[in-house]
Amino acid sequence: MNKIKEEQLKKIQEQQTELNKVINQIGYLEGQKHAHLHQMADINHTINEFKLELEKEYGQVNINVETGEYSKLEEKPAELKTV
Repeated sequence: MNKIKEEQLKKIQEQQTELNKVINQIGYLEGQKHAHLHQMADINHTINEFKLELEKEYGQVNINVETGEYSKLEEKPAELKTV
């Protein structure tokens, strides 16, 4: 049976090993990304719940997150759409 040179075989094996490591790292990172996306969704849910609490107390306002100052939002009348 014909064979390639030993150093060529080693190079192919090293390249495959390196490629497999990168593929495994990508899979690990995708798993982390997935977990972080769930965490972000949970945080956004908590934020929205707190926004509703603040809206009940202060009405619709813009809040400066650095100072805590707020200003009332102007209520726009609902626009009628013509079909």
